[in-house]
Amino acid sequence: MSQVNSKPAEFGKLRSFFWPVHSYELKKLLPMFVMFLCISFNYTILRDTKDTLIVTASGAETLPFLKVWGVVPAAVIFMLVYAKLSNILSKENLFYAAIAPFLIFFAAFVTILYPNREALHPNASADFIQSFLPTGLSGLVACYRNWTYSLFYILSELWGSAVLSLMFWGFANEISRVTEAKRFYTLLGLGANVALLLSGPAIIYFSDVTAFIKEGEDPWQYSLNYLMGMVVVAGLLIVAIYWWMNRYVLTDKRFYDPAEEKKGKKSKPKMGILESFAFLAKSKYILSIAIVVIAYGICINLVEVTWKGQLKLQYPVPNDYNAFMGKFSTFTGAVTIVMMFIGGWIIRKKGWGFAAMVTPVVLLVTGVGFFAFVIFRDNLSGFISALGTTPLMLAVLFGMAQNIMSKSTKYSLFDPTKEMAYIPLDQESKVKGKAAIDVVGARLGKSGGSFIQQGLLVVFGTIGAITPYVAIAMIACIIAWLFAVRSLSRQFTALTTGEAAKPAAPAPVTAGEPEKAAG
Repeated sequence: MSQVNSKPAEFGKLRSFFWPVHSYELKKLLPMFVMFLCISFNYTILRDTKDTLIVTASGAETLPFLKVWGVVPAAVIFMLVYAKLSNILSKENLFYAAIAPFLIFFAAFVTILYPNREALHPNASADFIQSFLPTGLSGLVACYRNWTYSLFYILSELWGSAVLSLMFWGFANEISRVTEAKRFYTLLGLGANVALLLSGPAIIYFSDVTAFIKEGEDPWQYSLNYLMGMVVVAGLLIVAIYWWMNRYVLTDKRFYDPAEEKKGKKSKPKMGILESFAFLAKSKYILSIAIVVIAYGICINLVEVTWKGQLKLQYPVPNDYNAFMGKFSTFTGAVTIVMMFIGGWIIRKKGWGFAAMVTPVVLLVTGVGFFAFVIFRDNLSGFISALGTTPLMLAVLFGMAQNIMSKSTKYSLFDPTKEMAYIPLDQESKVKGKAAIDVVGARLGKSGGSFIQQGLLVVFGTIGAITPYVAIAMIACIIAWLFAVRSLSRQFTALTTGEAAKPAAPAPVTAGEPEKAAG
């Protein structure tokens, strides 16, 4: 009996930094790369479009209420249905069942809901409700008034949690070894940033439509038709790639061996929903991941809502707002591509714990800088005038820079380290733990920030008035985040010590290469 050398040739120093992938692994990596690119392409278009719909129609004050009373209940419902279906459907059919409702809705929005919005939106009853509620609750009334926009916002938010975090990363974690993840995951992240470089210009192009529409036509309807058309086409491509990988990649034992996944793991009975939550609550490891995810959601939400309030004042027209968001996405993609190579090197050379610490530190530094400018910009009016701009525009640019830095570290370091944390877990914890954390935990993170903002809005009335208190809440949350990362780092190292010692998948024997005799 003969065997191939189980240790692939070492990479050169330059190649190990930029492309630590063996040629035979491209069959697995490239389809995952394109799949992630398409999911991220849709994520960017939906993220920018949903913000444009809500902020220009209702104001940034609507976002905290919509995230708490719309997105969180929808996320809980999705998680419950997903957990139930995971016990009924095969993994492949579960993926199709999860993605189909999104594509159907986005197609229906531009063909049915948006063209008939005037008839569908209950403006008269919304005016009546607002007449006896305080001004601080106007955002809640706006969620009801523009309910079709609210529904679009909810489904767009869930795309990031359900399809990107849960479905794709769950699939990647299922078919990847830790040794592969350390090399592949930051490269997969490049797909997200290539998507930004593609979706950003597409958003700009289809938002600046004055040269294409006829007189009397709605320019925003024209933009939505093309943007959602691209979303549906990319969604169908995602389904096609997933179907192909199940038939032509996962049948190759160099990349995925179900027997290896089951080896050493005790079979566990299927648990109900309440039992699943009870099981997860007993795991310090799962709770540590949940704290990290929730903390990120709270912090990024606190900063973004303040920034979008400034952005709405600068760009009140939907097409102008969306065009600016397209530029923001393009810049984010360019910066993050550079960060991906740096992030991959940090994970491989500095370790999981150091890499996981970078995102909260960057968010702390840039967030404090942004809030400080917004709060004290009136004291800098003379300096700002000398620059030939306005305080409002400079606040928009400061916020854009902060968001670019926080998102680039999220894509290059936060997401890969978070997903790597799931790999050492058993199958039960991976499936149901990831569903609870990524769908509900992420929503709770954003809703936590929204609860803080809601309470402050009821008391102070406007986004501008609550800014100092929001800054204090962000700093406190990041401190808790840093403590959770330290705890999780110790646990991850303990769990992966044995995994790191496992040999990598054997490299294929090339023509003319002698096999080494066993023994």
